[in-house]
Amino acid sequence: MLRDRGYAMPNSEIELSLQGFRAIQGQNPDLERLRISMTFRSDPLKRILVIFCGPGVVKVNVIRSIASQIVNKDTLSGFLLIVQNHVTSQAMKAVDLFPFKADIFQITDLLVNITKHVLKPKHRILTDQEKRRLLKKYNIEEKQLPRILRKDAIARYYGLEKGQVVKVTYGGGEITEGLGYGMRSDNFR
Repeated sequence: MLRDRGYAMPNSEIELSLQGFRAIQGQNPDLERLRISMTFRSDPLKRILVIFCGPGVVKVNVIRSIASQIVNKDTLSGFLLIVQNHVTSQAMKAVDLFPFKADIFQITDLLVNITKHVLKPKHRILTDQEKRRLLKKYNIEEKQLPRILRKDAIARYYGLEKGQVVKVTYGGGEITEGLGYGMRSDNFR
């Protein structure tokens, strides 16, 4: 997922088998050793931090503890929290206070790469230049594009932001969807 988001992931990490992972980390890996910090390929100043939580319920004190451990918050542009249990509503509010984008995933959501499923259409994020060409070609404004919900699995997987446009290819045809984050929350279904 990090590579698909544009972060510089080494091939050795991507190609590591489960047996290889267990040979390095053991049967019960230390969650501190699983922390990952990666830089964006096209902008080395853009950095993401991935933290794994234990099997317990994630409460606000866990989020505060994580926040106090994060160094160089100024250079951090993203944060992924991988949890094994549910996150309390107070913990979610604490996550929303981070000065950078924070995504929370259940570990079971990451067992299968949804972009590789045969029934899932191909999604590609358009560059700003491609987006301008698309809007000019069809003589439309950005607000006229269909929207993807914030909670859509693909939007979450790619970490899509407001204003990004995604090209969706179904079989042989194409449909283009836009993102409309930042609208009033009552507009989301």
